[in-house]
Amino acid sequence: MIKSNLGYFSKIEPFGTVDGPGVRTVFFLAGCPLRCLYCHNPETWAYQNGNSLTGDEVLKMVKRYQSYYGKDGGVTFSGGEPLAQSEFLIETCSLLRSNGIHVALDTSGVGNPLYHEKVLNQVDLVIYDLKAADSDLYRRITSQPIDPTEVFLSTLQRVGTPIWIRQVIVPKINDTPENLEATAQKIATLKNVVKVELLPYHTMGKAKYDKLHIAYPLEDTPAMDLELCKRLNESLILRIEEIRNTNR
Repeated sequence: MIKSNLGYFSKIEPFGTVDGPGVRTVFFLAGCPLRCLYCHNPETWAYQNGNSLTGDEVLKMVKRYQSYYGKDGGVTFSGGEPLAQSEFLIETCSLLRSNGIHVALDTSGVGNPLYHEKVLNQVDLVIYDLKAADSDLYRRITSQPIDPTEVFLSTLQRVGTPIWIRQVIVPKINDTPENLEATAQKIATLKNVVKVELLPYHTMGKAKYDKLHIAYPLEDTPAMDLELCKRLNESLILRIEEIRNTNR
C-alpha cells in the first residue's frame, strides 16, 4: 500500500512544454493499471520505484521554477496513472494551488472512484486521455474494461473542470472512420472541453521495452504520418461541431 503522504515518481521534467498550457514542471507518477499497446513509458508501470517526495518537498521544488511559468504555466501530474496515488494528489494539489500555482492532471481516468471528486476539486485542468469511445476497442488498446474511466468521466462532468482531450492515433488500430466518428460523438456530449488533440503514434518508446526485456506490442506498426494525423484532427473538430449544432 502506497503511503498517502508520499508521492512515488518515475521521473520529473522541470520545464515541460507539451503537457498543458505554458511552461510546466511535469511529475510522472509511478504506477499504472493499464497496459496500452502504444505506451511509451513502460518504466512507469511499477507502483514504487524508490523515488519519492512529500507534498511539501514538491512545493519547495516547484517554487524554484515558478518564475518561469508566467501567466499560463504551472505543474502537471502525469504518469503512469496519477489517480493511482489519489490521496497524495489531493494533499499536494491543494498545497500548490494555495500558493498560486496552476495544476493540471494528465489522466486516463482509471482510479478509485471514492477519490475522484476530491482530486478534481483540487485541479485547474484535466488533460483526459480518451483511449477509445468504443468498449471493445478500449479493451483491445488497454487490456482493461471501459467502465472505470466512464465513472471518472461522469464525475468530471459533474464537477465541471475544464478538459483537454487527447487521443493517440495508431495506424490500422484506431485511425479508422468508425473510431473517429465514435470519438466525435462522445466528445460532442461533453461539457467544458477547451481543446481536442489527436497525437500521432511514434516508435520512440521501443528502446525502453528492449532495455526492460519486455516484448513490444506494436513491433510491426509504423509511426503515424504527421500530416495525416493533423488532417484527421481537423476533421474530428469539424465533426464535433457539426454534431453539437445538429443537437441544439
